[in-house]
Amino acid sequence: MMEIRNIAIIAHVDHGKTTLTDALMRQTGVGAEDVSMDSNELEKERGITIYAKNTAIFYPSASSGRAVTKINIVDTPGHADFGSEVERVLRSIDSVLLVVDAQEGPLPQTRFVLKKSLELGLRPILVINKIDKPAADPEKCEEQVLELFLELGASNNQANFPVVYAIGRDGIAKKNLTDQSKDLSPLLDTILEHVKPASSDELKEKPLRFQSFNLGYDNFLGRLAFARIHEGTAYPGQQVFIKKENGDTRSGRLDKIFVFKGVQRIETESVSAGDIALIAGLSDIDIGETVVGDQNTRPLPAISVDEPTIALNFLVNDSPFAGREGKFVTSRQIMEYLERELESNVGLKVDFNSSGGFLVFGRGELHIAILLENMRRAGYELQVSQPQVIIREENGVKTEPFEEVLVDAPQEYQGVIIEKLGMRGFIMKDIKIESETVRMFFEGPTRGLLGYRNQFIIDTKGEGILSSRFLEFRLLVENMRKRKSGSMVSMATGKALGFSLWNLQERGRLYIKPNVEVYEGMVIGDTSKGEEMRVNPTKGKHMSNMRSSSSDEAIFLVPHYELTIERGLEVMADDEYLEITPQSVRLRKRKSL
Repeated sequence: MMEIRNIAIIAHVDHGKTTLTDALMRQTGVGAEDVSMDSNELEKERGITIYAKNTAIFYPSASSGRAVTKINIVDTPGHADFGSEVERVLRSIDSVLLVVDAQEGPLPQTRFVLKKSLELGLRPILVINKIDKPAADPEKCEEQVLELFLELGASNNQANFPVVYAIGRDGIAKKNLTDQSKDLSPLLDTILEHVKPASSDELKEKPLRFQSFNLGYDNFLGRLAFARIHEGTAYPGQQVFIKKENGDTRSGRLDKIFVFKGVQRIETESVSAGDIALIAGLSDIDIGETVVGDQNTRPLPAISVDEPTIALNFLVNDSPFAGREGKFVTSRQIMEYLERELESNVGLKVDFNSSGGFLVFGRGELHIAILLENMRRAGYELQVSQPQVIIREENGVKTEPFEEVLVDAPQEYQGVIIEKLGMRGFIMKDIKIESETVRMFFEGPTRGLLGYRNQFIIDTKGEGILSSRFLEFRLLVENMRKRKSGSMVSMATGKALGFSLWNLQERGRLYIKPNVEVYEGMVIGDTSKGEEMRVNPTKGKHMSNMRSSSSDEAIFLVPHYELTIERGLEVMADDEYLEITPQSVRLRKRKSL
């Protein structure tokens, strides 16, 4: 009988989770050089993990002559907007690899995922990654992680965590910094040593019981459930019962069952206790529901999903350029896409009965931006309203979501950061000064963070790092001041000309370049003084009778601020729409001027 170990890899964004997972797959022979866990096109472009994914490796390799162990690995997102994926995954595994950058140390999302792991009683294995960085300090990083463990109330057993040092990019791990190593065997040996086997003969003999921790969707098979088999054996054609924690029960039938080998799905005739599988046939299964073979079997504790924090309207595009580029432009087509997205995107909620469009609720600006980017790449055309933070009211008291913000920046920018975040309702909780850099901790309303990230990049000249994580709903902050920039709105339709843009760039920041088609009511930039201004970007230079060389002026255009979906969501005003098509992103006033 092959032993099974179930682990998840958790970390802050860009600390090397996926790179390490890819290296593990290559070493164990289930992944090639061109195979990566970040298989989604957007993940490859952005270099971040957006969706939690499963893989399985086998160690030692069958050719070694030693007993082979199957290690199921779940690679989780590191960005705060996808934190709900991490929480669900932790309920399906027995230990976690906590990956921390040896130079940056533990950051906000590290704290979030570690806190959830400790609350579930898991004993993490610390992987201090990127020890080859010039400013890496593994000893200091280990001390900071230990302090974090103790601060979060870790037990003595949890705080006595094993440590492995790694260079994930090169596929090297070592138990001591002075060790010589050529591969990741020390990390794999540590997993086998410290992670308990996931199954036993006793568990396999019990009636079937498994729980869905993630959802997928297939055009042929429909909704798919990623599940940890806790007890018994599942097989195709099996009649089962789906139970909620409150006792509600309905029947179902398993259709197909897949297990993982690397990133490949392998169809199987059965899957037993301890393994992680992908199950088709339960078209209405939801996150956290328990599936049992015996109706009298009790359900497992439910898995909660974080509530959304922002909301915005998705509408049919009705701009003067509507229908030029999109293949799917109608309300019905947009609704069908959102219904399909709800099959697997559990952090998303949609009110299809909202007046004037579809009210979409998400976990953050990046969460919504990824959805919109996927829609435009699929040929959809639509417009969206300005994101608004969800305000709750209970017993007459209004509350709003709050976030913890961590800022790493050169000391010279400390003043402007504190000033700008203070205006937006943030309070500094702690500050640590290290040589020429400063690390500051803030807490404040999510509402104050909307539209600030790009301003932060400008204020710190690109040298600062800002990370955030959702905390909880707290009392609504009144009288919040946010810098308001006005819009530069086109009063003409046609092609923008360099001569006109040259004159307009002195008034503010431009979103367009010469020769771009504009229409009346389109926002082509913002104004530095904060007032709204109507302009004519199509105006050219008048002809004259002068023929001397001095009659022409050299035009020097500042590079325009190109609108992406994320930038558009940040800079748009509440009386504007962001128009999104397969080839263009435009801002426009709700009514043409």
